[in-house]
Amino acid sequence: MKHSTSVPASPAQLLADAKRPMHTPAGLVGDTPVLWIGDPFTTSGHGFWAKLEGHNPGGIKDRTALHMVRAARERGQLLPGARIVESTSGTLGLGLALAGATFGHPVTVVTDPGMEPLMTGLLTAYGADIHLVDTPHPVGGWQEARRQRVEELLALYPDAWCPDQYNNPDNVAAYRPLAHELVAQLGRIDTLVVSVGTGGHSAGIASVLREYFPRLKVVGVDTTGSTIFGQPPATRLMRGLGSSIYPRNVAYELFDEIHWVAAPEAVWAARHLARNHYATGGWSVGAVALVARWTARNLPAENRVVAIFPDGPQRYVGTVFDDTYCRANNLLGHIPAEDPDTIDHPADRTVTRWTRCSRIIDPLTTDAAGGHELSGAAR
Repeated sequence: MKHSTSVPASPAQLLADAKRPMHTPAGLVGDTPVLWIGDPFTTSGHGFWAKLEGHNPGGIKDRTALHMVRAARERGQLLPGARIVESTSGTLGLGLALAGATFGHPVTVVTDPGMEPLMTGLLTAYGADIHLVDTPHPVGGWQEARRQRVEELLALYPDAWCPDQYNNPDNVAAYRPLAHELVAQLGRIDTLVVSVGTGGHSAGIASVLREYFPRLKVVGVDTTGSTIFGQPPATRLMRGLGSSIYPRNVAYELFDEIHWVAAPEAVWAARHLARNHYATGGWSVGAVALVARWTARNLPAENRVVAIFPDGPQRYVGTVFDDTYCRANNLLGHIPAEDPDTIDHPADRTVTRWTRCSRIIDPLTTDAAGGHELSGAAR
């Protein structure tokens, strides 16, 4: 029996779809794929596109780590061979380790007991020094405790440099290429669903996309217990989104609405994505997917919804995808409601389950009425 094969007319055809060879690990960052997420995770005919940033070596923050370090070197803020010191819950640490290897800088990351053993092991393997804070700050929690330790370490290393991911505008600028990738991949985008932590990738992607699509709807995803959008602080199990402080990179004026998602709801979504679509991730991916699922269901089928998945599932094998961990933290068996609760103002009440609000305030610029509304007319 003969097997027929199709021989290309020229070797160039063989290379047309191949990713070009790379000389450095930094070259592996970017050009991440977009995947359609539909039935059975979503209502039939109403799905969304997911940008799979877990296809970067370490995740979405590879982009900002490389950009912030490169920009600081060009400005002379980061001297050749000087130490990089930063607070992180994990993903930025991987990006900084990559940037350190690329540009020749030792890296010190400050974290807390919530960092997964897998992440600690990876950072150590990549040559990063890890400093662990053991007591949360009485007001700012673990996040503020980590930032204070960073200040102590900077005093020990006079030439050291801190990216300050929460307030560094280079963190925002780093995501312009990601937005351009989305435009090239999808052509038109009507709605963006994006998690909010430092504010970097939400501001960077949304601001560029709105240049192309002025009527773009931007839906932010936060976690319960986070203070970013005016809720009171509370203990937060989820990492990678939310904050106990107020990052100045958050572009409040870009958002049309905000959703707070609880940890059990994010776990449910992340696990269902894994089972039904293989592509999944951890806390942020679960929360974003839950909101994107609802958003797509409530918009016309032709509305093109894009969700940003910041990382993949690997680091969450011992948490989100571990039954023992999930049972210990009462994360299993909580099927999310079909629709979120709705509040008119972030200060109306403390939310403990999936809740949405279409009034966006910056808690640090409040007025006598309890907040300055930034969505809608402010655009």
